[in-house]
Amino acid sequence: ICALLFASLYILCHFIITHFKKHTDFTAVHDDEDAAVNRIALGLCTFTLAVALGAVLLLPFSIISNEVLLSFPHNYYIQWLNGSLVHGLWNLVFLFSNLSLVFLMPFAYFFTESEGFAGSKKGIMARVYETSVVLLLLTLLVLGMVWVASAIVGNDAASRQSLYDLWEYYLPYLYSCISLFGVLLLLLCTPFGLSTMFTVTGKLLVKPRLLEDLDEQLSCTRLEEAAVSRRI
Repeated sequence: ICALLFASLYILCHFIITHFKKHTDFTAVHDDEDAAVNRIALGLCTFTLAVALGAVLLLPFSIISNEVLLSFPHNYYIQWLNGSLVHGLWNLVFLFSNLSLVFLMPFAYFFTESEGFAGSKKGIMARVYETSVVLLLLTLLVLGMVWVASAIVGNDAASRQSLYDLWEYYLPYLYSCISLFGVLLLLLCTPFGLSTMFTVTGKLLVKPRLLEDLDEQLSCTRLEEAAVSRRI
């Protein structure tokens, strides 16, 4: 069931990305190597968008499945909408969200920008090696920054010791920090988006003329008619 749901989201996200992408992206590339790199980046971006869409739809899916089970408690054909499925989906979404945030999206970006190390043979694997090295260095840099931040914020000696509790503490902490940054960015960009939306809507819609003064329009029309008559 999880595989079918994710496959449906992946196909939907593939159509969304191919609909909104530029016409020169991923297709109009004359080099076969660049075309293969763009296709791999497209697949990684589609996977990440499918995970993000699954994370957005997970809460409504949980609520709807609970209501359906309460409405039809003895129906055999909907018993697969149980708590284990919802918990499994939550665990998978959290796992793939961390994977996409920490590995897939940076890998896709560095992979499209990579050209291979100087002196190495050109090809896909040379770009993969360069991307892996850059991503490893970036991971070490981010983990070091998170460790320093946790050492500054924390008052106990355990927060300054080591990175042994990477999976249990530092990775969720990093995920929370990046999520907080995304929320702040959303709050910063939302007013501009709303103002743009209202501006575009005001241009597309016809304003009502209920509050216009007809006498004033008639007087203006008479003045314009008199001015044209004098000119003639």
